[in-house]
Amino acid sequence: MVYIIAVLSVVFLALAALVVSRMSTVVSKVNEPSPDEEIGTSNRINGALFMVFLILGLIGIVWSYLHAQQYFLPEASSPHGRRTDFLFWLSMGIIMVAFIVTNIMLFYFPWRYQYNPNRRAAYYPENHKLELIWTVIPAVIMAIMVFTGWRAWRDIMAEAPADAQVFEIVGKQFNWIVRYPGVDDNKLGAFNYKLINSNNDTGIDYTDPASFDDFTSTTELHIPVNKPILLKIRARDVLHSVFIPHMRVKMDAVPGMPTRFWFVADKTTDEMRNMTGNQEFGYEIACTEVCGRGHFSMRLRLIVEDEASWQAWCKEQKPLLSSYPELATRIPLNLKAKAAKYLPADAVETSTDSTVAASQPGGISIARSTVR
Repeated sequence: MVYIIAVLSVVFLALAALVVSRMSTVVSKVNEPSPDEEIGTSNRINGALFMVFLILGLIGIVWSYLHAQQYFLPEASSPHGRRTDFLFWLSMGIIMVAFIVTNIMLFYFPWRYQYNPNRRAAYYPENHKLELIWTVIPAVIMAIMVFTGWRAWRDIMAEAPADAQVFEIVGKQFNWIVRYPGVDDNKLGAFNYKLINSNNDTGIDYTDPASFDDFTSTTELHIPVNKPILLKIRARDVLHSVFIPHMRVKMDAVPGMPTRFWFVADKTTDEMRNMTGNQEFGYEIACTEVCGRGHFSMRLRLIVEDEASWQAWCKEQKPLLSSYPELATRIPLNLKAKAAKYLPADAVETSTDSTVAASQPGGISIARSTVR
C-alpha cells in the first residue's frame, strides 16, 4: 500500500510540474506584443463567426419550434387549463423577446465593434437614466407576471363549488383505484387505512352509512361533462402524482396527507375524437412521480360523457358491499336494515339470523363476534 501511495505521489508531482511549465509558456506568450495586423485578422474572423452563429441559431430556434408543434397537446379541455396555457405562452413570449434581443446584441456587438487601432473606448462611470430604464421595465414586467400567476393559482386552488361531483382516487404500487360516491347520494363514506385488505382496497369504513353505496374501479374513471369535479387524492404506500394532461390537472398523492384538486371538463371524449380527427383518442390519468419498477403501468382511462350517460353508467355498477357481503360484518346492528338494500339476499338472511340470535339467551356473544 505504501509503494502505491509513493508511486501516485511521484506521478502527481510530475503532472504538477508539467502544468506549471505550460502556464509559464502561456504567460510569456501573452506578454509578448502582437502585431496590429494579426490582431485585426483574428478579430474579423471571430466577428464573422459570431454573426454566422447568430443567424444559424435563430434559424434553429424557429425550426425546432415548428417541428415540435406536432407534439403539442391540443387545446385544454377545461377552463382552468386554457387559462394556465395562456399564462404559459404569455411568459414564454416575454422571455423569448428578451432572449432574442439580448442575444442579437451579444453576438452583433463583437462583429460591429471589433478591434480597431484608431478607435478609443468610451467609458460611462454612471448613467442614472439608463440604470433606471433597465431596472424599472423588468420590475414592472415581473410584477405583472407574478400577479397574474398568483390570481390564477388562487382561483384554481380555491374550494370546490358546493355542487361539485366528488370522487376519490387512491394511488398504490402500481395502479390507481377510483371510489365513487354511489347513486343514492353524492357523499363518499369514511375510510380507515387499517381496514385495507384484498377485498376493501381503499379501506372503506362501513360504520358510516354513506359508505353503503360506494363502488370502486381500477380500470376507468367516468365523469360528467360541464360539471365541477372534485378529486380527493390519497396514496397507500409511496409518493404518486395524479396527472391528466388534456385537463392540465396535476396533484401529488402523498401517503398520510390527503390532497385534492377540482376542475371542470367541458369537452367529452367523443367531442375530442371529432376535434382531433382521431377516433382512438382517449383521456387518461397517469402517474408523474417515479414510484417503483412498475411505475409505467399506472395509467387509468378517463371517460368524459354527458350527464345522462354518466348517470346510466353509474346505475349499472354494483356497490362494493354487494360484491363482498362479508364486509357487512362491520356494519352496526342499528344500521343493518339500511344496508340491506345493498346486500345479496342470502347475506341479508345471515345478518337477520345473527340479529335474532342476539335476542336469544346465550346469543349475545355470537352477535357481537359477527359485527365486530
